[in-house]
Amino acid sequence: MPKNSKVTKRELDDDVVDSVKDLLSNEDSCEESFKKSELMVQDDLDKDRDIEDGSDIDDERPAWNSKLQYILAQVGFSVGLGNVWRFPYLCQKNGGGAYLVPYLILLLVIGIPLFFLELSVGQRIRRGSIGVWNYISPKMGGIGFSSCIVCLFVALYYNVIIGWSLFYFSQSFQHPLPWDQCPLVKNASYTYIEPECEKSSATTYYWYREALNISNSITEGGGLNWKMTLCLLAAWIMVCLAMIKGIQSSGKVMYFSSLFPYVVLTCFLVRALLLNGSIDGIRHMFTPKLEIMLEPKVWREAATQVFFALGLGFGGVIAFSSYNKRDNNCHFDAVLVSLINFFTSVLATLVVFAVLGFKANIMNESCISENAGKIVRLLQAGNLSHSVIPHHVNFSSITAQDYELVYDIIKKVKEEEFDALGLAACQIEDELDKSVQGTGLAFIAFTEAMTHFPASPFWSVMFFLMLVNLGLGSMFGTIEGITTPIVDTFKIRKEPLTGKSKSLNKLFLL
Repeated sequence: MPKNSKVTKRELDDDVVDSVKDLLSNEDSCEESFKKSELMVQDDLDKDRDIEDGSDIDDERPAWNSKLQYILAQVGFSVGLGNVWRFPYLCQKNGGGAYLVPYLILLLVIGIPLFFLELSVGQRIRRGSIGVWNYISPKMGGIGFSSCIVCLFVALYYNVIIGWSLFYFSQSFQHPLPWDQCPLVKNASYTYIEPECEKSSATTYYWYREALNISNSITEGGGLNWKMTLCLLAAWIMVCLAMIKGIQSSGKVMYFSSLFPYVVLTCFLVRALLLNGSIDGIRHMFTPKLEIMLEPKVWREAATQVFFALGLGFGGVIAFSSYNKRDNNCHFDAVLVSLINFFTSVLATLVVFAVLGFKANIMNESCISENAGKIVRLLQAGNLSHSVIPHHVNFSSITAQDYELVYDIIKKVKEEEFDALGLAACQIEDELDKSVQGTGLAFIAFTEAMTHFPASPFWSVMFFLMLVNLGLGSMFGTIEGITTPIVDTFKIRKEPLTGKSKSLNKLFLL
């Protein structure tokens, strides 16, 4: 062996040891990277398992007592005051029966898919709107907070409407109704009708001067309206009592608040169909004006009503569905609730137009009587010749057809002087074409029509009790859209948000 063979062997051994160390170090790094990837996969699996199987927090989450209770909650939230006064107004404004076509198309194309999306995302993630958007992307969590703020604003004005309805409900237990006739002003020498009321109407005067007690101008404060303040306080107390135990208490209230409006609407429809002129109103509703349907604003207003009617984007739908089991058939729920909402709007529109048709006939009879008196005075003064009036016309009991005939004759004979005579056409269609919406429909037009009903206090009590229930059903979903995301996100107790206390809890347990 050469002299330096030992040195060479030592060098080779050192190279082998170094290469083994490199292999071991590479193996360790590979193992660490594998372990890291395994942990990442495990985290993703845990996250998916959290959604599929539920976590411990989900196991403690409240649930609906039955599927019927959940459906009634969703129906109560989606079916609200807008179905009773907003949808009939839009139908009257945008072509009658022709408006139903774009509304139904947009409901099928936009409304039901988006409603199903909110149901499914709330049911799968089992969180409120804030938690849902945070799960989708933390950068989009602000959308959930925005929906809570919108729900807060909606709840503030919605409860004011419930307060108004409670005031009218409390005033309906009298005969005659307080808004039936204009008030009398007693002077030292004589008594006369309130001039402001005589210029408008009894219901309009009662709404602005008695109920709202508005001031003459915006610069005048007017003071505190204590009657409406008490009604508003009563409305908030009702909401808090119903929401005091979350869905466990509000779900039970839904059996009454969601079903009672359908009983009232059915009773009103049957009663209205027996009134004179109701068919004229329904015929006016279903007479389509196809040229209006082609206007873009009709489709825009139909889309707005679809979003508002189903409560899309508010967070209430997500909150209610988050208390469902994950295997619930939300496809069926989305279609069922949307169609119930649509048919409720149609039913409410039938009732409104039937009652407005009855009211239009009464107003038309009053108009004919007043203008027939004008014609008699013109004949007596010699401004009109008796020869132009048909012999069969009796001005003491003139019909609508006879008045229309006389009106057309006088218009032709006195063509140049006709405007100075001050005669009105007195057409039922003119009364029905007057667009009335919102509070004007509920607290002025509809209340005025009910004063002509037999047993008017009974129908007034039923109507305003229905408005209270419709408002409460929507308020439950709106408040749930606020409390559920906050409780889920910030892990706070629900009692401070709903006003629950130990004493009230004992009272409910009793």
